[in-house]
Amino acid sequence: MTDNSNPEAAWTYHEATKHSYASLRTNPHFLDWANQPSSFKIYPKLEVLGLPGEVRLTGIPALSAIAEDIPAETNVAPDLGAVAQLLYLSAGITRHRRYSGREIHFRAAACTGALYEVELYVVCGELANLQAGIYHFAPDQFGLRRLRAGDYRATAGDRAIAHAPVVIACTCIYWRNAWKYQARTYRHFGWDNGTVLANLLAVATALGLPAKVVCGFVDAEVNRLLDFDPQREVAFSLVALGHESNLSQRSPKVQPLGLETVPLSRREVDYPLMQEMHAASSLHSSEEVVAWRKHTHSTNLQPQTGPIVQLQPLADAEMPRDTIEQVILRRGSTRRFAQASITLAQLSTVLDRATRGVPADFLDLPGSQLNQLYLIVHAVEGLEPGAYVFFRERGRLECLKQGHFRTQAGYLGLEQELPAKAAVAVFFLADLRPILQRLGNRGYRAVQLEGGILGGKMYLATYAQRLGATGLTFYDDEVTRFFSPHAEGKSVIFLVAVGKSVKTGA
Repeated sequence: MTDNSNPEAAWTYHEATKHSYASLRTNPHFLDWANQPSSFKIYPKLEVLGLPGEVRLTGIPALSAIAEDIPAETNVAPDLGAVAQLLYLSAGITRHRRYSGREIHFRAAACTGALYEVELYVVCGELANLQAGIYHFAPDQFGLRRLRAGDYRATAGDRAIAHAPVVIACTCIYWRNAWKYQARTYRHFGWDNGTVLANLLAVATALGLPAKVVCGFVDAEVNRLLDFDPQREVAFSLVALGHESNLSQRSPKVQPLGLETVPLSRREVDYPLMQEMHAASSLHSSEEVVAWRKHTHSTNLQPQTGPIVQLQPLADAEMPRDTIEQVILRRGSTRRFAQASITLAQLSTVLDRATRGVPADFLDLPGSQLNQLYLIVHAVEGLEPGAYVFFRERGRLECLKQGHFRTQAGYLGLEQELPAKAAVAVFFLADLRPILQRLGNRGYRAVQLEGGILGGKMYLATYAQRLGATGLTFYDDEVTRFFSPHAEGKSVIFLVAVGKSVKTGA
């Protein structure tokens, strides 16, 4: 077994799962529609506790909710209604559509292939209208199934978890995504968990709840607590919600449950590479968790050498007032862009609001980032077409090269029209070397997770301004080459295209 501190496993996985022109054309994989896995985890012998269905109107604008946090030690605990709101607006079913004779259920957060491999579990003490216990969220019935009764919150050495009245455990099911994406699924765990967390963090802010993403925990303990087969499903992140100053925790002894679940499909195909990656990034003791947290990552700024463009985000008084609930409920993934211009103020606002910071245990200071944003600008009023890099701390774009690069953007985005016809294609790149040196293989989880969170916030900032957005995959090394020499040595993590949607014309 590879130790977390030896990043060989992360490099092996990353290199093996890169997309290239040749790899796509030599992969014999096809979609077996008769064996498509169910997008719902079902415990057939457990009753469902129905959740309140009415969405609370917080009145908090989406562009404020994604950019702000509630102070960490604000004493507040959610009630059952708040828990329902958090679950619904992060992983609930918001619309239905029939396609090719099948009914598709679309969730509140974007997901690769609409396969929804992320499951949510609630671990809580006694709350208003909800008994202490461990619950699985059932989005198809909008309810909770109780797996364990009692207070099982674990500290894992993190202060936010130790004082949180509610912890949301996010897990990922391998086969549900690997049915389509094979071993590259482990990258998607971070993206798809991240977009869920972007919604969850924003809704928590709107409800006045402090929230913190926790990536450092003892994997086997959490997997055992939630009682699933770690060869099929794994805990990927935790979120501490709320704060209680005088919280006393004495978790009962964890016994195996052996709960029956409905098989996802007739058969499952195993891709050992992603399981090896997860095992190599696992932490095995509370001492290892504490030591891991001491190596949080801080941003190192590169010098600016090219022409500078100062961003011009909208003033608070000019901001759209659509609430976070409204934006999440109308959000989708744009399938066709109008190839029309957006304004510099709109782009500036997306970049500014989406990158104000992620409250996470793997980041050093508020605003630190593992990912840096690179842009191919096609049609932004007041901004010359070309390639740019974004410096969040300075609120600036540096022009790397001017020119019309729609054809190149489409090619880099796996030869798809979306990044070519959008107004802007935003690529997330990270220098994995210092990240893996400091955080080990688990740093690979963290960088993918942060990419998903930033991408999810970008979705919300875009839709708040009546624009469209969609997440995409890419040709790894070709993207790095396009943005080099500035991006030399960096790895591509995620891609989001932003622009005006053909469907809405906005």
